[in-house]
Amino acid sequence: MTYTQEKIQEIVANQRRFFRSGVTLDVKWRLHQLKKLKAAVIAHEEELEKALYEDLGRSKTEAYLCDIGPVIVEINETIRGLKKWARPEKHFSGLMCFPSTRTTVYKLPYGVSLIISPFNFPILLTLGVLTACIAGGNTAVIKTSSKSAACTKALQKLIAETFPENYITVIDGGHDVADMCLAQRFDKIFYTGSPEVGKHVLTQAAKNLTSVALELGGENGNWCIVRKDADIKDAARKIAFFKLCNAGQICININQVAVADEIADSFIEALKKEFIRQIGEKPEENEEYPKLINDAAYDKCRKTAEEYKDRIIFGGKGNKETRRFAPTMIYPVKVDEDIVRHELFCPLLPIVPFKDEEVDKLMETIADREHSLAMYVFTKDMKWANKVMSTQQYGGGCINEVCIHMMVKGVPFNGVGHSGMGAYHGEWGFREFTHPTTVLKGKTRFNLPLREHPYTGKHEKVKMFLLKIFER
Repeated sequence: MTYTQEKIQEIVANQRRFFRSGVTLDVKWRLHQLKKLKAAVIAHEEELEKALYEDLGRSKTEAYLCDIGPVIVEINETIRGLKKWARPEKHFSGLMCFPSTRTTVYKLPYGVSLIISPFNFPILLTLGVLTACIAGGNTAVIKTSSKSAACTKALQKLIAETFPENYITVIDGGHDVADMCLAQRFDKIFYTGSPEVGKHVLTQAAKNLTSVALELGGENGNWCIVRKDADIKDAARKIAFFKLCNAGQICININQVAVADEIADSFIEALKKEFIRQIGEKPEENEEYPKLINDAAYDKCRKTAEEYKDRIIFGGKGNKETRRFAPTMIYPVKVDEDIVRHELFCPLLPIVPFKDEEVDKLMETIADREHSLAMYVFTKDMKWANKVMSTQQYGGGCINEVCIHMMVKGVPFNGVGHSGMGAYHGEWGFREFTHPTTVLKGKTRFNLPLREHPYTGKHEKVKMFLLKIFER
């Protein structure tokens, strides 16, 4: 379908009418929609896997591990918790509000939502956000990425067969269509993508003072710190796995590794062995290895690799026809070089050596840059690791692990600054798509004149005396 401003305006208007009917306020109704979504994902599993392979070269296992399985887990968690999350909170009004004794906080939906999803995890980062949106009682217009065309087509079919258009619909198209959507007055916008586009989304949303959640990759990319006391083989194994996953096209992936000088050679050899063990001598020819999303992404990766060709110590080769580019280690790289000052979003891995005794200086340099979406540290020094992870500013991360903090139930996924704002997953997603509304229940008898004029004369001392007692 070719979308016009009028058509999108009509879709939003129809969804607003549907929302105002009050149907979505019923928590039992929302639970039924979530169960329908789960059934649809399971029924369309094979189609989704094929679409992920066509767009990103994902194997069946990786497609389920990274996109389809996590969606089902997210829906299950939401179904189990929604009744509790949505329950109104009861509070004692306090002496200052006497004779009122009860105040209620309702968790109300925003209304008509716009979800703008990315190409790299087109199923998870669409349906995962939609799960939170449904749980909160909202309707949704979903704008998917034009880069992952096969997944968009599969999602359009899944959603159209499961929900009416005036409740949830998927819109395809490029940046022009996204701008048509942003020109509408939505009640909530959830965008996943780059910081640069995130700024544009915020600018457009500001025109209507629309509440926005942003999940961004981060301006300077995510750091992984490997100290001299780290388990080298364990670190290499996990880092290799993560860099291979989706060919590095992951917002929480390791952008660069900082490794202590004392173990740099050993770590590099271990990492080479792990890449070979996990994906083979020629990953660019391995059908199991994912591909870059389009020719532009491949050319950008190849061009950057060419700029650092004198320091490539592993990889550096690609297949333009299949868009597979081998995991590529670049060493040594200084901490202030351009390649470690922006998100790469590809299989290139700069390695920055540092003196272990100067690790705190390195952390200060990282802290001075824009906040990352993730951080990873490998060390046996738990005191140092806990201090770093509890004082640095970043979205989330791991100690002696990579990425699996995303799999923990009941915890938020979020960014800060240039890596985003807002949070979701489980109850945090429900909170993101609802706003708390406080309602005090007053009484018609026994109302005290404490808050009323006059405030001077014989009334002043009594009122001040009572006010100070009540405010203790």
